Amino acid sequence: MNLLKEFSLNDKCSYLKDKEQTTHYKVINDCSAETCQDLIERGFRRFGKMYFRPVCEDCQECQSIKIDVENFSFSKSQKRIMKKSAHFESYIQTPNLSQSHLDLFKKYHLHMKDKKEWTYSDTTPEHYYQSFVTGHNEFGYEVLYFDEDKLIGVDLIDILEDGISSIYFYYDPDYSQYSLGKLSLYNQIRYAKRSGKKWIYLGYYVEECPSLSYKSEYKPYVTLEGRPNEYEEFNWS
Repeated sequence: MNLLKEFSLNDKCSYLKDKEQTTHYKVINDCSAETCQDLIERGFRRFGKMYFRPVCEDCQECQSIKIDVENFSFSKSQKRIMKKSAHFESYIQTPNLSQSHLDLFKKYHLHMKDKKEWTYSDTTPEHYYQSFVTGHNEFGYEVLYFDEDKLIGVDLIDILEDGISSIYFYYDPDYSQYSLGKLSLYNQIRYAKRSGKKWIYLGYYVEECPSLSYKSEYKPYVTLEGRPNEYEEFNWS
């Protein structure tokens, strides 16, 4: 592991109003799949070369959560979503940057600004590259969703030894009736089942945050106990 930088920052909480958060960061160059796995299993998330997790002293609301793939069964409504979207094409490749990516990313976030009052700031090609393209090494991928030749969704994932770490998904709001966010997760689960992967790492579940509370709907799941560092054993229960 080539650790370039390690630090913590205090800032306004990203998930709960009127709270502060402390986030621990590691910037790692040429991270191996094994090291990425070790960090994800201990509650870290990855954006580019940046690995991070909340370490707030007085708050435990952010719970790392992962889906038990082997014991997950699709419901009738979930199967309907997959059937309804069967005409879309999808391709997996290493993360890339194009004008289509940037246009879709902007359209999605302007929509979420109006729908959920997300804070919006225009994303530069450099910022997108640092967040979603660099640092993928041999385990990072993007799944592109198309309606004929039109890019309508981008799903960023890490494919690890025992599972898939779901990083970020954005989509064309004109296709909201197809539940593309759910579809992307269902396809992750289907791929994991075919590949013998045990888990879908969903990041953080926060009960009082609508953007994250939905994750508890995907049962069975387990959550990480405490905040073990990379030298400590970890336990999901």
